[in-house]
Amino acid sequence: MTKRVVILAPNWLGDAVMALPAVADVRRHFPDAHLAVAARTSVAPVFTMVQGVDQVVTLTGGGGLRALTGWKGDAQVLAAGEFDTALLLPNSFAAAFAVSRAGIAERWGFATDRRAGWLTRAIPKPGAPMHQRAYYQALTTALGMAAGEPYARVVPNRERARQLLKEIGLNPDEPFVVFAPGAAYGGAKQWLPKRFAELAATLIGDRGWSVLMVGTAADRPACASVAALMPPSGTRLNRLIDLSGKSDLPSLAGLLAEARAVVSNDSGAMHLAGAVGTKVVAVFGPTRETHTFPLASGPDAPRPTVITHDVFCRPCMLRECPIDHRCMTRISAREVFDAI
Repeated sequence: MTKRVVILAPNWLGDAVMALPAVADVRRHFPDAHLAVAARTSVAPVFTMVQGVDQVVTLTGGGGLRALTGWKGDAQVLAAGEFDTALLLPNSFAAAFAVSRAGIAERWGFATDRRAGWLTRAIPKPGAPMHQRAYYQALTTALGMAAGEPYARVVPNRERARQLLKEIGLNPDEPFVVFAPGAAYGGAKQWLPKRFAELAATLIGDRGWSVLMVGTAADRPACASVAALMPPSGTRLNRLIDLSGKSDLPSLAGLLAEARAVVSNDSGAMHLAGAVGTKVVAVFGPTRETHTFPLASGPDAPRPTVITHDVFCRPCMLRECPIDHRCMTRISAREVFDAI
């Protein structure tokens, strides 16, 4: 009998959010089991805001080359949880090796990265391309779990976000829009700073709304590029505010939930915004929106709007555009404004 289940989460924020329907499937299938989610430090806080998760286990190892040594620490942490079943959402060999060394009896996952021998139930990887959410649920359904609705729901602490708004001089009850100008994969995924600045000027000037820019410390250059194109504001309200690198994930989730809308590139912030129930306008350039469009938080939540400009070379999936970035330059600020 399965009593203690641990789900190994994906390593990226967007993937972690798209995995939430599969997490919900596991919860329903094992209603009486202790359900834990094991995740990297960068994404673990997301699962503290997910209903039905009993425990969040922080893994200190890393992906890629760091996994060659980090698996030992991960195995020790997982062994301490005394889990009897592990469900692996990452495709890596290191994930299977760590749960095996942790002594977890049942180890389930896709038969990828030559790891089938380390799994007790190795499921063939789906052959057809699909949305990442469907990919994770393909694993749970192959394991005999009924697939639930394709919604991803995160419940943030809104009061924490409202306090942060007060600290930066904003009335929490005044409308604002959040921009996420960065993107981890590369510059090709980023809508032009000029367009973000044009959109901010319209929101501030025409609607009287403030605009908050968010992101990690790595996104500061992208946010600074937008800010540099804005005229100085003489008032404390109705302005552009750069919060990149200044909020942790719980605070970010709260800010996204309080916003009237979120405008984002294909990024983790985009997925988190959809999961907290906010209107999302997602600008896609070189990446496949059919595989990673943001999920809504429920049947009554706003449906995300995806904006693309079809050109012969997209989706190219390149980190940097080798020509003129036409998939992004041809998306106007007015088009995005009209979608908010």
